[in-house]
Amino acid sequence: MSELLTRRDLLSRSLALGVASLGASAFAQTQNPKRAAPPPKKPLDGAKVALVLGSGSARGFAHIGVIQALEAANVRPDIVVGTSAGALVGALYASGMSGAQMEELALKVKDIEIVDFATGSKRGMVMGETLQRYVNLAIKNRQIEDMPVQLALVATHLRTGEIAVMKRGDTGLAVRASCSVPGVFIPPRIGDADYVDGALVSPVPVRVARDLGADVVIAVDVSSAPLNASPAGIYEQVMHSFEIMGRSLARLESDQADVVIRPDVGRIPSTDFNARAAFIALGNSAGTRFAPVVVEKIRNAKVKRS
Repeated sequence: MSELLTRRDLLSRSLALGVASLGASAFAQTQNPKRAAPPPKKPLDGAKVALVLGSGSARGFAHIGVIQALEAANVRPDIVVGTSAGALVGALYASGMSGAQMEELALKVKDIEIVDFATGSKRGMVMGETLQRYVNLAIKNRQIEDMPVQLALVATHLRTGEIAVMKRGDTGLAVRASCSVPGVFIPPRIGDADYVDGALVSPVPVRVARDLGADVVIAVDVSSAPLNASPAGIYEQVMHSFEIMGRSLARLESDQADVVIRPDVGRIPSTDFNARAAFIALGNSAGTRFAPVVVEKIRNAKVKRS
């Protein structure tokens, strides 16, 4: 019993700090209309731009910093595609929240408990229903197809192992599916199928963005070589295994993008949700370095289309 409590405490801290910090930030945003994101400016339009946000657990906070840097360069995508942690950030961003707002609110949030533990289930430790409700509340119950920015969320079909690209329907449920780490979350059922973490098949879903008609694809890859060779807890072990499995696939996918932004997050464990400010700063730094390259790629694509 003590071992179970220890595992639950560890998982609770890791998931609640990470998911709640983004989710609660979004909820706070909906309560303050003065903080609404500014309307997009598109002086670099003429080319369809996609922002692809990859998986990475706590390292997904770096996506917020990259978004800030791209906004500063007046780059705003027409399409947002996300997997796992990238699906959560992507859904919030596509709903109209700016990078600066996500950072400010994420850093203020307390350790809010939104992890709903399963009782007696052999399929996972966390239900995920609380996460689903929380996301939908944050985005004012918008369906995926009703987002201000076109959104696609990636999960894995559990039975077949095939990629599932969710472009319509319940946004919170799609985020839940995309974030459902096997062995941690109970796989949610959508229709007649169960789904698990999108990182299993597409940790940086560049091909999805291409299929949606993107002319320029900006990929944010927050994967890294496993940092800790001897993870202590169950959640750390699961994420360590994901890092080993997904690193090569993430590199292969992201290299098909027009621009790949890789924040230097490898020195911080992917399970360290207390390092969210550092992750955001690292994302901002990498995004700032690559912003001129992104602008040039978009301009070149515009010339080719004209």
